Amino acid sequence: MTQTMRRWWLALLVALALLGAACSSGDDDDDDTATDDESGEETEAGGDGEGWTILHYSMADTDLEPFMIADVNEMGEVGSSEGFNLVALVDRGADYGDDEALDLGSWVGAKYVRIGRASAEVIEEYDTLNLGDPETLSTFLSRGIEEHPAAHYGLIISDHGASWPGVGPDETSEFDTLNLNELRAAIGDGLDAAGVEKLDLLGFDACLMATYEVATSLQPYADRLIASSELEPGHGWDYTVLDVVSEDPSISVDELGTALVDGFLGQAQASGTEADITLSLLDLTKMSEIDSAMGELTSALVERAADVSPVVGRSLAQNPGYGKSPDPAMDTFMTDLGALVAEIGVEALDVSDEADAVLRAINDAVVHKISGPAAPDFSGLSIYFPPGDTWFKDEYRSIPDNPSGWADFLDAYYGAGSAIPAELQPTFVTEDATVTIDEEGLTIEGNFEIDSVDNVANAFIQYALIGEDGAYTYIGDESATVDDDGSGHVSGFYDLTTLNLTDQVDTALAYLSLKSDADTPGFTFDVPLAYYEPGVTPAPDQPYQDILLSVGVDDEQNVISETYYAFDESSGSYGEANLEPDGLLVPRVKQYDESNSEVWIPTSDVGLYAELPNILYEFPRLEPGTQLYIELVVEDFGGNRDYVSATVTL
Repeated sequence: MTQTMRRWWLALLVALALLGAACSSGDDDDDDTATDDESGEETEAGGDGEGWTILHYSMADTDLEPFMIADVNEMGEVGSSEGFNLVALVDRGADYGDDEALDLGSWVGAKYVRIGRASAEVIEEYDTLNLGDPETLSTFLSRGIEEHPAAHYGLIISDHGASWPGVGPDETSEFDTLNLNELRAAIGDGLDAAGVEKLDLLGFDACLMATYEVATSLQPYADRLIASSELEPGHGWDYTVLDVVSEDPSISVDELGTALVDGFLGQAQASGTEADITLSLLDLTKMSEIDSAMGELTSALVERAADVSPVVGRSLAQNPGYGKSPDPAMDTFMTDLGALVAEIGVEALDVSDEADAVLRAINDAVVHKISGPAAPDFSGLSIYFPPGDTWFKDEYRSIPDNPSGWADFLDAYYGAGSAIPAELQPTFVTEDATVTIDEEGLTIEGNFEIDSVDNVANAFIQYALIGEDGAYTYIGDESATVDDDGSGHVSGFYDLTTLNLTDQVDTALAYLSLKSDADTPGFTFDVPLAYYEPGVTPAPDQPYQDILLSVGVDDEQNVISETYYAFDESSGSYGEANLEPDGLLVPRVKQYDESNSEVWIPTSDVGLYAELPNILYEFPRLEPGTQLYIELVVEDFGGNRDYVSATVTL
């Protein structure tokens, strides 16, 4: 993106109202689609009946409840029919509205129902039920199969998703979640109790669940998996496409899965949420080939960790990430597996054969996928990869069977990073940066020692306003460019604008984390926020919910998606935020404390009303006389960094 272009889109966006939801447009490649006939495989789970039984496990006892009730009503547009049973367990709480579901009205508690056309037959209801308990899922699965026998079975689980940590929570059951071990046990026990070997289809209508860890752990229990690697907009999947089963109960699992994936894309496009969505249909019967190839690759990477880690670090820094946040405490550290392996294979020739084998196995397992313009490199699977061991969660080691030794490779990678000698760590040759300012903005440049060039993984700029008390308040970051000629020259550009959010009554300064690259049309930016429920006055000692505003802009500088995602700290899960209009949003910006740790502070003690369509963007240029601090940072794969900086008065 050129400097002039960025200024142009900033000017264009001034006073644009925020849209209520967002994600992405699609990459629909017919070559990615394979039916059972094309693959030469039949994937029957086995049953005494005919047609399909779809079981929907709706963990709606969260702030996603309104979206999930809308999903139930979508299912009611189709309903059960001859050869098709549509069965759901829907759990609701008392705190998220009274939306009516079909002819059931509104309720608190759980209902086990068979969904008909615009109606539902209540089979059993419960005052309270913990859907974060694996026994609840196991019982629902076995009972649903036994009471609704069919030739084919599908299970769809809907709630917040957290990638490998699982799904959930159930808020009225002490925020209980289903982790990956519990999902394995629950699905396995439910199938055993029902006398069924496998599900034909397992789906997660949730954020972040199309991961290598999820797919390889659950492969024994289903033939196909549908899931997203990226955050999902609140509307989730389009369940009206289930009419393909009503029309043809003999439909194959790949035809049904493809319809659900494409339906999600269509609904996202109709809802204006088509920026960075992802969804893939995976053939879990081919996961063993991915496991084998990944095992060979990780073994090679561990063996050559000292040599290949610099390449891996650069690949990771440039790779698409999902569930990312400027605040690392809210980052999921999930990166695209296919794109990562492809880059490693190109840059590290001594492991290129192993990398190519992984890519071939992934391509063979991906039956169908879609992605938006902000996620063109979506391969169908992501994998956990924190850039440093500071953010690595030890719970990852509890994943069944340490998938393909990936945790062992991460240990080796972090070990190689910690072993980088001081003389090979990034060090700028001067203490001060070179800064030039013109009508376009500010360019900052520096040179670091060339001995460390091979270890450098990432470069970026971050900029701060200097207060009257001398405190630095960081208001944004974006990538910088390391010249590829080995000279150690690095540069970054800042157009001297700030981001303000306004509810047209009050205005608050916000943090802008901008992401763009030369190969991807448009760009995205993320804004950290705190949400205070109605009646709560914004203050550091008051409870609030972490919110991430994610905005996508296309190559014609049009805003194509704006979504507010809620982050649940206890589970690490994300889902589209359901905010009360009279609640308050407070943007947060970054400072560093005495220990040089990041601290995110509010920029307003008043807040902005969370009536999202009324919130506007403003991108004012910094006023003359403003004192600005700007850093140019270079970081190696071990997390060692150096920077040059400048203080300017505009």
